[in-house]
Amino acid sequence: MREPLKTGTRRAFNTISAVSSLGGRRSKTKEGAFTANTSDIMLRTLTATRYAVPLREGGSLPAVVDVTDGDSNEMFVVKFRGAGQGAKALIAELIVGLAARRVGLPVPEPALILLDDSFGRTERDPEIQDILKASVGVNAGLAYLDGAFNFNPVSGTEFITPELAADIVWLDALSTNIDRTVRNPNMMVHDRKLWLIDHGAALYFHHDWASVDESRIASPFPMIKQHVLLPHSGSVMEADERLAGLLDEASIRAIVAAVPDDLLMHAPEGTTPSFTSAEENRDAYVAYFVGRLGGERRFADEAERARTNLANEVPSRVGYRR
Repeated sequence: MREPLKTGTRRAFNTISAVSSLGGRRSKTKEGAFTANTSDIMLRTLTATRYAVPLREGGSLPAVVDVTDGDSNEMFVVKFRGAGQGAKALIAELIVGLAARRVGLPVPEPALILLDDSFGRTERDPEIQDILKASVGVNAGLAYLDGAFNFNPVSGTEFITPELAADIVWLDALSTNIDRTVRNPNMMVHDRKLWLIDHGAALYFHHDWASVDESRIASPFPMIKQHVLLPHSGSVMEADERLAGLLDEASIRAIVAAVPDDLLMHAPEGTTPSFTSAEENRDAYVAYFVGRLGGERRFADEAERARTNLANEVPSRVGYRR
């Protein structure tokens, strides 16, 4: 039986917004106690210069966009805050993407993408025009993988190992990602390497902060049984031992600190932000992840249970008939 990550302080929840400071935690690896190094958690800020190609898929209507850092030009797949899923999809993209990279999983570089009020004026599609007008300011993007193709769960198994599959299942159970299924794997293959994309549907709890209490934070994630990589996964408990200690409180705080105030305090017209300040919202995200990674980590238990149940299922056989 694994040991829970150690927590320095006990917390009492009335609502998630009542959380104050939280104690640190560490877990041990084969090399000994892990000490967080947060220098790898950072986001560049780039300026969008040209709307290149719309990607008409999903509720966020992303697009391939030319961007610049002032010295060089690049291409990013950008999600817009003015799309139907709003800023919370962008927050999930940034937090989960940075967490994935923190534990060594392959995610294209995430970045903040700035749109000025003149961007996309020549776009003729009125729906896209409306989205771009509502997205002036900071948005989120992932580096464009030129030549990449969608992962196929039937023919793409050569690009995964049981350990990699288990690590991805673990991350998606932690982040309550409902959108990595056979129907929609949200993975790409580029240069014969698997890449994770599109985490906007993760962290679905943040659409209803009032319901987030200690019980919900610790809850398992039953929908992990639909994960596209579960049939190919090694032990999720071993993945838990590999990865949990890499997301200590210092790392989590650094990840959440990378999310701009403007996104955290964004509220669609006619609504108000869930928190009175961006810092209060950050504390709530930190509380969620620190609480979820503490204790028994039931999300990992549930994922391992789903994996073993799937492995124990006997495939039905259809008799041959002439």
